[in-house]
Amino acid sequence: MSTITRTIRNLRKIGVKDYFHQLLYIVRTRWVDYKMHDFDSAQIEPGWHAWISYMVDKAPSEDPVIRYQRRPWEDRDAKTIPNYTLTRGAYKPYCSVKSKIAMWEPYAVDRK
Repeated sequence: MSTITRTIRNLRKIGVKDYFHQLLYIVRTRWVDYKMHDFDSAQIEPGWHAWISYMVDKAPSEDPVIRYQRRPWEDRDAKTIPNYTLTRGAYKPYCSVKSKIAMWEPYAVDRK
């Protein structure tokens, strides 16, 4: 982690610290230190996800709309869906078209 001065924005119930630094480049002003090494980013709350990905300017702790209620388009009973990338549960579309390429299968003639 860099040695710059940083401000902790929030320590949430899942133990994630959000940092903010005003003088850094625009790409690197907000970042997260995860509590666990195998933390799934899909577990971030919607308000904090919007802030960390620059959808809103105010953090949820400062924005009264996000602090007390969800935005009108957000589902009130939404449950977090885990990230299934690189697992058996990942989405794989059905395709009825024959593949144009085939895997190479080694074939060797027996020696006499």
